[in-house]
Amino acid sequence: MAKCKAFYQRYKRLVWAAAAAAVLAFPLLFPQESVMTIAVRVLIYMILASGLNIANGYIGLFNIGSAGFMCIGAYAAALLSTRLGMSFVPTLLLSVALTAGVGALLAFPTSRFAGFYFSITTMGFSEIVRLTALNWVSLTRGSNGIHSIPKPSILGFTLQTSTHYYYMILLILLLVLFCIRRILRSRVGRAWLSIRENPDAARSLGVPITLYKSLNFMVMGLILGLGGCLMAYYYRYISPEMFQIDNGHQVLAMVNLGGLGSIAGPLMGAAILSVCMEALRTMAEYRMIVYALIVLAMMWLRPQGIVGATNTVMVQRRMAKPAKKGRQQKVRGGV
Repeated sequence: MAKCKAFYQRYKRLVWAAAAAAVLAFPLLFPQESVMTIAVRVLIYMILASGLNIANGYIGLFNIGSAGFMCIGAYAAALLSTRLGMSFVPTLLLSVALTAGVGALLAFPTSRFAGFYFSITTMGFSEIVRLTALNWVSLTRGSNGIHSIPKPSILGFTLQTSTHYYYMILLILLLVLFCIRRILRSRVGRAWLSIRENPDAARSLGVPITLYKSLNFMVMGLILGLGGCLMAYYYRYISPEMFQIDNGHQVLAMVNLGGLGSIAGPLMGAAILSVCMEALRTMAEYRMIVYALIVLAMMWLRPQGIVGATNTVMVQRRMAKPAKKGRQQKVRGGV
């Protein structure tokens, strides 16, 4: 890992240039519709994982209710486009504004919670949203879901193929990552990191924790709602079953696998787990077992995630053995 980091630091620009070229040329190298479908899903999950990382990685919360925000964004987009006939861009803006507002409202009653209590609250919120979508039949059609969501149209151009969706969602993902990077380098981002490291110290320095938690949840809700909105437009069908707690856990696993508190971590975790789930689809119910084993193995070998610190369990063991041998030699020499 140290050699990989040294290589990256030395050839950083070359690595990013090669990655950008590969991403842009991917539809040209693999134009098959089945492959592009998986690629589009990977990009959507990258957006969702980046959104959840806002709360779990940068301010130290443990939100497991991301499916609730996805559900709100998806149903808002579906209802606005099918019932009111709104075009893609206004629907997208209104959907993310709604989820951002819901995130701010949820932050106020949960700002005093931490740890297990906060996680349970977010999980309850997710289930309330899903059950509302399931039982409000007059608005959401209940378990039947909403069908025939129109294809997005931008400046008169209607997206028809998965390749069109790929480039549109890729552009949105890059915009999301740019905004996250700018926020982290601002006063708001520094306040988030100070709250994550030591809330009491941040409060003693005059940081309004409730305000910055609300801003954090607004940004998180906005990005998760954006991902849900894109899911609705790409699948052209949504139902409450698509937003169960397990779906939120899947996004959480992507963030933990890639590495909390880093921009590249959620992207890598989303790519790896999405491809693994598709590769194991033929194993039916057993694929979830393999999926769980992969997550558990990574938590043991590298609990900080792939893009994280080097002080993992395995590294600590390797460092402890030479230290133990050194102490034994000193004792023998002293005797």
